[in-house]
This record gives sequence, C-alpha cells and structure tokens, in this order.
Amino acid sequence: MPTPHDQLKQRQRAERDTHPEGLALRVHRALSWLDRAGRCDDDDGRFVFLWIAFNSAYSAETGEQRPPESEVYRDFLRRLDELDADKRLSQLVWEQFSGPIRVLLDNHYIYQPFWNHHNAIPGYEQWQNHFDKAREAARRALANHDTVTVLGIAFSRLYTLRNQIVHGGATWASQVNRDQLRDAVRILEAVVPAIIEIMLDHPDADWGEACYPVVNPR
Repeated sequence: MPTPHDQLKQRQRAERDTHPEGLALRVHRALSWLDRAGRCDDDDGRFVFLWIAFNSAYSAETGEQRPPESEVYRDFLRRLDELDADKRLSQLVWEQFSGPIRVLLDNHYIYQPFWNHHNAIPGYEQWQNHFDKAREAARRALANHDTVTVLGIAFSRLYTLRNQIVHGGATWASQVNRDQLRDAVRILEAVVPAIIEIMLDHPDADWGEACYPVVNPR
C-alpha cells in the first residue's frame, strides 16, 4: 500500500517542472526526509527526521536578519491554514490529535522556560506563572477551534523536544521522555504530509527561496 510519502512523491514528480525553483527544492528536500523518517525503526530517529522534513518545508531564505524560529514556523502555519480550503490541518487537530496535543501542552518538561529556570538563568523565576498562562491560552484556543494558535503552541513544545534531542540533552531510547516523543512522532507523521500537500496545491503562492540553495561548482 502506498505511503503518504509515495503518493506525494509521485505527484511531485509529475508537477515539479512547473514549480518555482524555491518551492521545488523545499518540497523535494522535505519529501526526502519524510521518506527517511518512514525507514527509521525507532521514535528518536523518526522524530528527528520528521522535524528536518518540517524544517525543510517552512524555512525560507529571508535575505536579512532572521527572526526567531518560533515566529518563522508560526507564520508558516498561519499561511498554510489560510490557503487550505479543505482544512486538512484543522481536521488533524480536532479529529485526530486534540488529546495528544492537550497532553503536550500540559507537560512542563517540554516547556523551555522551565529548563531556563532549572539552569538558573535570570528572568525565569516565574516560569510556572507563564506556563499556566500559556496553558490557559491554549485551552481558550482549543475551545474556540483556533487551529493556528493551538498548532503554534504545540510546535513550540515540539521545538523544545527537538532541542533536547538534537543538542544531546536526551539519551537515545531513554525511558524518561517516551510518552511525549511517541505523541510528537504521531503528530508530525500526519502534519508534515498535509503541509507538503498544501504547498503542492498552491505552487503560485510566494513560498520564498530555499535556504542553502544548490550552487553549481565553478
């Protein structure tokens, strides 16, 4: 049975010659990492490869000082939701993953200010108060079916999990972070293909140029 990657790759091959260079390269890269994630047999590896696929899709060259990463992917998610007439992201949030997302939002171990306080970084003494406010904002967004806000907050938690793993702050196959890692993998396995599909549906949108474009040797 064809995987989401296989279906999207078949479509991308049929359409890529009509795509702007930036879109073509970003989708090609995102699909390559989505494929690699599908070949991985452990959640740590799957999560890392899925995040790279997501990063390949959302990251564009700005030609100027880059804003914080959270702003970049939140703006990207907002744009996707505006373009998505079929509301694929909304369906994923409300029909498949509202439960796992609520669990992620309630988990302070993937809330970066908690770790900043734990590491005695000044200015984060009130992390619990900020965490409670963020959780309340997420609950309001959930109650209002505000897909973009819910995804933005959820992905900020996933970004902290990504940092823990990529920067060596976690042990491979550890037992201490399994629940949030499994939920994160399930969410990304569904959201990343939906993102790529929305991008393919709107090749004429201004997606921007890919970071680190292919440069032919002189």
